[in-house]
Amino acid sequence: MNDEQYRALQSLKTAKGQVEATIRMIEEGRYCVDVSNQILATQSLLKKADLLIIRQHLNHCVTESFNKENGNEKIDEIITLLSKVIGK
Repeated sequence: MNDEQYRALQSLKTAKGQVEATIRMIEEGRYCVDVSNQILATQSLLKKADLLIIRQHLNHCVTESFNKENGNEKIDEIITLLSKVIGK
């Protein structure tokens, strides 16, 4: 596991804890704005983890593919992925 993967895993574990806390907040009838803020914090961690995984892919998989002269396939993968990330 490289550094990007480790940091992404840590973000995902933290997000998991935040989701569990958010569920408890709803079950306890907590204030809606507080619940929404918790959801936003969780989304932020998920985005951070996603960017770390994409960075890892670019730094390792894509670089390796260009060294093996099949980098165009990886570029297409990244474009497809980014279109999902930006919602296009």
